[in-house]
Amino acid sequence: MATLEELREKLDEIDDQIAELYEKRMEVCGAVGEYKVNAGRKVFDRQREKDKLADVASKVSGDFNKKGIQELYQQLMSMSRKLQYRQLVEAGALGRLPFIRIDNLDKKNARVVFQGTEGAYSQAAMQQFFGEDVNNFHVRTFREAMEAIEEGSADYAVLPIENSTAGPVIEMYDLLDEFENYIVAETILPIVHTLSGLPGAKLSDIRKVYSKTEALMQTTRFLDDHSDWQRISVVNTAVAARKVLKEQDVSQAAVCGAYAAKVHGLSVLVDEINDDVDNSTRFIVVTNQKIFLKDASKISIRFELPHQSGSLYGILSHFIYNDLNMSKIESRPIKGRPWEYCFFVDFDGNLEEPAVKNAIRGLREETTNLKILGNY
Repeated sequence: MATLEELREKLDEIDDQIAELYEKRMEVCGAVGEYKVNAGRKVFDRQREKDKLADVASKVSGDFNKKGIQELYQQLMSMSRKLQYRQLVEAGALGRLPFIRIDNLDKKNARVVFQGTEGAYSQAAMQQFFGEDVNNFHVRTFREAMEAIEEGSADYAVLPIENSTAGPVIEMYDLLDEFENYIVAETILPIVHTLSGLPGAKLSDIRKVYSKTEALMQTTRFLDDHSDWQRISVVNTAVAARKVLKEQDVSQAAVCGAYAAKVHGLSVLVDEINDDVDNSTRFIVVTNQKIFLKDASKISIRFELPHQSGSLYGILSHFIYNDLNMSKIESRPIKGRPWEYCFFVDFDGNLEEPAVKNAIRGLREETTNLKILGNY
């Protein structure tokens, strides 16, 4: 019986042969790529690869080996495609990305819309990004904000897309998919909840607390210490503050930000009542123009995949191969197609970088309905 060292020597010999054959294979793949560039042929041929996988599986014995060699060849063909995508990009065959680079946003003359009412966190985020003197107006819903920039009554919208504790704002992903609007910037606002009531009110007076459902959840520890208080959900924290002011009932309080309390003339009874002291919300700045700032460093995309095993795994390899850091992935059901999903991905990069162009070329070939949501 061979020793472990002897077996490893045999493996090393086989691996040397595999490495040599791999290089030979990639040389031929490069020649194939040159032909496709010159002939204007597509890189990805799904049926050809399906036939190839069936063929190699027929040449080995046993289910384990058949599955293994198919996985191996999936990787080999993936590397071949990536080489050919790079050749296409180097030959200028990516196609012009329909985004225009700009040096900066005209914040001074911008008209900005936010969702909510006076004192909303969205208003605070808007002022954090555009400044307190920005020309702005507010609407009731996220959809109305998206409609305002699509039709041109506003240049930009500032909208929440993710909270560090509550997670993604799912409706925003659906609206980004539906509307031809694009992300051009983002701003992160610390969310510091307070318990605010009428001027002169004391903590012992409080019997009812109003706020947005998520805000009530984010302050559970504090509210549980006052279990006799009734918790009532409203549309958002600013509406809660406005309701307390309007009804002039000293027994009512709002869980809201200090900014909302100030706008609506309330007094902060207890500051910083968050369960999580690091709570923050990421807001996106959206416009109807396909533009990106020259120093943009994050890209958001949306795409669909065939409903079959391994399709997402293959797509993610484009980020790995091009050394692009993927920071987020979300899935959403596709309307009218039960149990099928589209994916939203954030990754680091700028649309002018070669690695990004390589990845996008591959994604365009191997996904359906790819949409670049913005570079910011």
